[in-house]
Amino acid sequence: MTESLPQPTEAPAAETPAASKQRPAKSDVLPVLDKMAALYPHLFGAVFRPMKRGIFQELLDKHPAEFEPVSLKAALSMHARSLRYLTAVASGEQRHDLQGQPVEPMAPEHVYHALLEVFRRRQSRTQEDLRPKLVQRVVSAWEASGLTPQAYRELLSGRDEASNAVLDEALVEAEVRAAKAEALLAAFNASGASVEAFADMYGLDPRAVARLLRRPGAKVTA
Repeated sequence: MTESLPQPTEAPAAETPAASKQRPAKSDVLPVLDKMAALYPHLFGAVFRPMKRGIFQELLDKHPAEFEPVSLKAALSMHARSLRYLTAVASGEQRHDLQGQPVEPMAPEHVYHALLEVFRRRQSRTQEDLRPKLVQRVVSAWEASGLTPQAYRELLSGRDEASNAVLDEALVEAEVRAAKAEALLAAFNASGASVEAFADMYGLDPRAVARLLRRPGAKVTA
């Protein structure tokens, strides 16, 4: 029996009848999405990229005759909830401007919650237990964040127990990896061997050893 993946940390608020009436129909939103892709293919085109903050207002300011606020907000919301967009955020890519240029880092918490949602959706379509893959992705996201395990845990811990369990499992795995890396680094320093010779001694890929030596805080004495 597989353990269920975490649910989204924030459930969408229930719509009131008035709000439901104001929301544009999907048939009205799709042409707006097409127009966004035509105007800015490097952000909304074949490859989805994480959007910089303030895109909504920037689009309105640049194209007051092209976009209407309600339908544009609905289109951006639909775009941001799509699996393709969430996958881009989960990858840790930077946020991009309208021309598709990276302009600001993606916050670790946004990467983490996107990962949870992407894996939750994928789990619903398969019998395979995707939790181990999710844990490994969270470990990679933590490594990319540059935060200490404690700071990462404090930033991302919430009220959802399943989400916290994934986070704890990932950080335990991260600590195990760090301990192995430290042991391997100590062995390399003690060996006095070159990267290639050391890799051959331990049956490792020289590129992996080189990456180990470039890790932040790695003290190479050999």
